[in-house]
Amino acid sequence: MNKYLLSIILMSAATQIPRLLPGLSRMSAIKSKRINKLLQSVPLAALGALIFPGILDVGGTVETGIIAGFFSFILATKKVNIMVNILASSILTSLLIYIRL
Repeated sequence: MNKYLLSIILMSAATQIPRLLPGLSRMSAIKSKRINKLLQSVPLAALGALIFPGILDVGGTVETGIIAGFFSFILATKKVNIMVNILASSILTSLLIYIRL
């Protein structure tokens, strides 16, 4: 099997399993609050694990990604609308790449 095809299959499984796990486990049937909370946080943890390597690789330099990621984190802690956060972070990233930081 081609290494690229195997990589695609494994990456798609890694993204789909955390998304499907809470839905397949019938969240209402789980009585333990700790397990319920754990299952609800699995998709967020998986998303973070997928996004973080991309942040470090954007624009060819680590600094660009760290600055843009920190900017996005600050906007998120201030409860800015997610679309505004995505747009503002994308614009900042583009500007940082343009000025070659």
